[in-house]
Order: sequence, then C-alpha cells, then structure tokens
Amino acid sequence: MAAVTGKDVADFLGQGDNPELVALAGQHVAIVTAMAHAYTRGKGFTGTAPDADVAAVITTATARLLTNPGQLSEQVGQVSVRGSFNSWTLAETFVLNRYRKRAK
Repeated sequence: MAAVTGKDVADFLGQGDNPELVALAGQHVAIVTAMAHAYTRGKGFTGTAPDADVAAVITTATARLLTNPGQLSEQVGQVSVRGSFNSWTLAETFVLNRYRKRAK
C-alpha cells in the first residue's frame, strides 16, 4: 500500500476534482499520518506506507479533521457542526490498537 495522499482523502469526500481541497487534504494527511505512526510506534507501516487498514484510519480521521479544521463547534441557523478531531474514533482506535504494543 502506498502512503495516503490528499487526493485519496478528497476522493473519499467525493470532491477529488477540487484542487484546493486536494491541496488542503495533503497538508492534513501528513499530520494525521504522523499521529497514527506515533500511536502505533511505527507498526503497521512499511517505511512511510501504512497497511491498508491503517490507511483507512488515516483517510477517515483526515476527512474528519478536514471538514472542521478550526476544531470548534459551530451553528449557522439550523445547521450545527459539533464533531471535530479530538481523538481517534472508537472504530479507528480498534484498528490502531491491533498494531500498538501495550503494557500488560
């Protein structure tokens, strides 16, 4: 598996043809990849390329960060955005914990 790119994340969001979003996603994906690499202590990566399931975590977490980069709750009329990247989701944590060496 190759490293996750901004294009991968933009495609996941259905906006792969938006060059501004692809560029912004590229910046965010580097941060999330570094966090996933640190969380697993490098396990689940071959060089800089994550395994497929770790790549899925990176993609979903980056998409969440990308949709609310200010990380603030916002409300405009009837629409509110409360979700932000505070941590890994439960599903993402399950995947990453498969690679993380934990104390017993």
